[in-house]
Amino acid sequence: MRYLNPKADLTFKKVFGEHPDLIRSLLNALLPFETPEEEIEEIEYLPAELVPDTPLKKNSIVDVRCRDRKGRQFIVEMQMLWSPAFMQRVLFNASKAYVRQLDGKEKYELLQPVYSLNLVNDIFAPEVEEYYHDYRIVCMEHSDRIIEGLRFIFVELPKFKAHTYHEKKMQVLWLRYLTEIDEQTRQIPQDLMDNPEIKKAVDQIEESAFSDAQLLGYDEFWDAVRVEKTIVSEAERKGMAQGIEKGMAQGMAQGMAQGMAQGMAQGIEKGMAQGMEQGRSTERLEMAKRMKADGVPVEVIAKYTQLSAEEIESIEMDEK
Repeated sequence: MRYLNPKADLTFKKVFGEHPDLIRSLLNALLPFETPEEEIEEIEYLPAELVPDTPLKKNSIVDVRCRDRKGRQFIVEMQMLWSPAFMQRVLFNASKAYVRQLDGKEKYELLQPVYSLNLVNDIFAPEVEEYYHDYRIVCMEHSDRIIEGLRFIFVELPKFKAHTYHEKKMQVLWLRYLTEIDEQTRQIPQDLMDNPEIKKAVDQIEESAFSDAQLLGYDEFWDAVRVEKTIVSEAERKGMAQGIEKGMAQGMAQGMAQGMAQGMAQGIEKGMAQGMEQGRSTERLEMAKRMKADGVPVEVIAKYTQLSAEEIESIEMDEK
């Protein structure tokens, strides 16, 4: 038996965009519902294309969009490569879905929350170990104060390790489904197949379930992903090289500037010290000269001027 990768555009939309029970299970497993009452009971699919109100506004398409009995909307995206623009797109799509719940005649109180679940097959937060990121609109001074309406979940699939997470069984099973199965898989782990929902999802990605045209589109999808990765890697490589070159140039310029500044400072300091020392030496000689003219003994002059006896003896006296 040969399987296709469930993260591909074709397979992901087939599994989660055509089977309400599977998308409901995935959402209940991955969204941060705190009580059973918050969980989704029934799902109604909505158009994945968020058509603008006017032709001048931006059109957008998501992988899966649906709504439950309470009117809450759910947007699900499978993203193969991370870019800062993706987070902006997520915000744009969720905001559009939120504001378009009402027409001009309805009240704001009727607005229902929009949840955005984003599965990312890339690492965008390497500085932290967690794979699960929950974003909400919170007060900076009092984080318990929350503006309800929009909630964003990002899952970094490459960080997920099943053996470290046991508290949420279905979350682990769904993430294993997304991360452990690809074209090289010939035998699905039994603990995955023992779950009816996961087994149904596995059945949907059997190669035999797709036409030749669909399989061609599947291969083209991965070709496009590889090309995009190459472009991104090349851009990152060039950006890194330019950054290193720019950093070295800036470092050299700063070093030269600092060196010149330090040299000037040291020169001024040394010159001042030498000047002061020369001034003090001249002053000592003048004092020694006056004391010698007054007939003060050489040893006394040496004591008060710090000059040697030879220096004092060599002082030439003015002729009267």
